[in-house]
Amino acid sequence: MSLLRKSRWMLLALLLSLIPASSYAGVLISVGFAPPVLPVYVQPACPQPGWMWTPGYWAYGDDGYYWTPGAWVPAPYVGALWTPPYWGWSGGLYIFHPGYWGPHVGYYGGVNYGFGYMGIGFAGGVWRGGIFAYNTAVVHVGVGPGWGGNRVYVDRTVVERTTIINNNHVSFNGGPGGINHAPTAEERTAMHEQHMGATAAQQQHFAAARADRASYAKNNGGHPQNMASARPMGYANHGNQGGANNQSRPQYQQHQQPQSHGNAQPSRNESRQSQPREQSRPQRQEKDKEPHR
Repeated sequence: MSLLRKSRWMLLALLLSLIPASSYAGVLISVGFAPPVLPVYVQPACPQPGWMWTPGYWAYGDDGYYWTPGAWVPAPYVGALWTPPYWGWSGGLYIFHPGYWGPHVGYYGGVNYGFGYMGIGFAGGVWRGGIFAYNTAVVHVGVGPGWGGNRVYVDRTVVERTTIINNNHVSFNGGPGGINHAPTAEERTAMHEQHMGATAAQQQHFAAARADRASYAKNNGGHPQNMASARPMGYANHGNQGGANNQSRPQYQQHQQPQSHGNAQPSRNESRQSQPREQSRPQRQEKDKEPHR
């Protein structure tokens, strides 16, 4: 038994050494059983131009897996794109990989979160100068004069090209029944770029999900009531936090280190959907855990 435990710790140390420094915050979360399937939900409309969709996912806490709702969040700087967190299977353990901000979307395990995160890269929009344009083939934006012109477009081809079929709504990569997708060359390159961790608004959102007893799978049977929100939970308490949506836009940044997130994954999405769905992001990381049954 002690030999098995020692072997697991050695494996975790090896895995930690293989993860790019820019993709984690120094804490490894591992669990001995898979996260629940991704729930299906409707994506709320983007509250204002310049905000980015962050898919929901299953995080892991002291009482097991819990759902972190998807949410629209202010982009931290012009050019910022969000790479969602994901669970990956290795050596008999499910290991959590936190999300991050960067100039390109990196690898997130091939998990089809929907709303532009169809498994490979991001099809939900692009930065054009200082303006973020939304692909309304897969994301739900607002209405009115502020959403016209160069802020929206429709491109279904990129959606088809980046979609990984996930009819069973699997929320993890590898292992028994997991998604079989290795990083593409573009995803590998993006993984090694300079990244920034979750913003303060995201961190508060993660903390709120973790504190909500109804978000835990053991209490909701894998069907959380609050699956998505138009703004990060508790965002009003932050006030104006700046970001790419402000009139005085911050300069493009790429030297901040990632912050820890919670655990992750999911919102069930189908291969090609023109109706958005939703999800969100992780928060603080925990101490290394032995697998639980």
